[in-house]
Amino acid sequence: MAKRGFLIPLPKSVIGFCFVLLVLNLQPPSMAADDDEDDYVEVDSSSGYDGYSGGVSEQCDTDLRSFLPPPYGNLTNVICKPIWNTFVLRYTQNEERVMNIIVSALYTTGWVGIGFSRDGMMVGSSAMVGWVNKKGHARIHQYYLQGRKQSEVIQDKGELPLTNVPSSVVLHGATIYLAFQLKFSAMVSQQPILLAFGNAYPRHNHLSAHSDKTAVVFDFSAGSKSSAAATAGSDIGQTKKNHGVLGIIGWGLILPVGAIIPRYFRHKDPLWYYLHSVIQVVGFAIGLTTVLLGRQLYNKMNANVPTHRGIGIFVLVLSILQVLAFFLRPNKEAKIRKYWNWYHHWFGRIALFFGALNIVLGIQIGGAGNEWKLGYGFLLSMILIAVIVLEALAWVKRSDKAAMNSFQMNPSP
Repeated sequence: MAKRGFLIPLPKSVIGFCFVLLVLNLQPPSMAADDDEDDYVEVDSSSGYDGYSGGVSEQCDTDLRSFLPPPYGNLTNVICKPIWNTFVLRYTQNEERVMNIIVSALYTTGWVGIGFSRDGMMVGSSAMVGWVNKKGHARIHQYYLQGRKQSEVIQDKGELPLTNVPSSVVLHGATIYLAFQLKFSAMVSQQPILLAFGNAYPRHNHLSAHSDKTAVVFDFSAGSKSSAAATAGSDIGQTKKNHGVLGIIGWGLILPVGAIIPRYFRHKDPLWYYLHSVIQVVGFAIGLTTVLLGRQLYNKMNANVPTHRGIGIFVLVLSILQVLAFFLRPNKEAKIRKYWNWYHHWFGRIALFFGALNIVLGIQIGGAGNEWKLGYGFLLSMILIAVIVLEALAWVKRSDKAAMNSFQMNPSP
């Protein structure tokens, strides 16, 4: 029976179930393709490999005519924008809805890719990926990212409307250039694009796992030659990271800790009550911020993640009901107090369970790396261990108390 507060501790079985869900989470995505014969162009190595000099914005001043084949080297009115990391995006778009794309990045080994997505997610997107193998041959292929498994990343398939103009990959100095031409059914404006690179060479066109990635909402209708060095689009990668970090801190750490206090430290009255209340208010504020960031991401990306979004809204509603329960708490002597306690306990348990479940779903949907999975797994394990230890100590204390009471009731003759 909770005296006060608005969340109760998560049972061991529930935490254990969430931990199992985490362990069984999908493995990190890797990309694969069939081992077909490649079309390739020879690498331009005449400029030599003399390192990466100058800032990223200075790459927009590079003269492409000296090393890119036509039509890419002969384009006029090219808009050039540094976009992420060492990635620089050049493009043209005419009234016939033909778009020329040239993406460049610092390159040593591995592969570089740019994808077009409907909702900012990897699954369902189509990407152009290029690399230079150890023999000096440049490769470029379209990949359809049907899913996260190797068998679901399909080479030379996709929804990008490539024209008959051959795509090209050129290594010029320390920079790799991927160039291709698309023709859309309508003018392209706000478009979620994916950027990624891997440091390991693909084997038989089987891409290694990415070393880093981001998603960017890029405005192809904005910009001009005078704004060549302007920052492109709004990078939603940091917002996604903030959304995940706050969700783990709020629902994965602060709220569970606040729920543990009234169960195992009620003998520290009234300290337990004030700690429980303050910690849960802080956790609620962080959880609310997490939802607001999620809403912001949804508006930017138009992401199709109904399960994750629905659970998030459901957990927020339960949290608001817990806050209302705090202010509508009846007196301890009131007849309806036991019903309030039942409501307070079970709504708290349900909210914590679905909060933990949604963290796991978010890590999976966001394509987070192993460090996120290991980090949350470690945090969840620590909470589970703490609950087991505290529960064992409480059981020992209850057993000792019961034994003492039994001894007092049955004194020796």
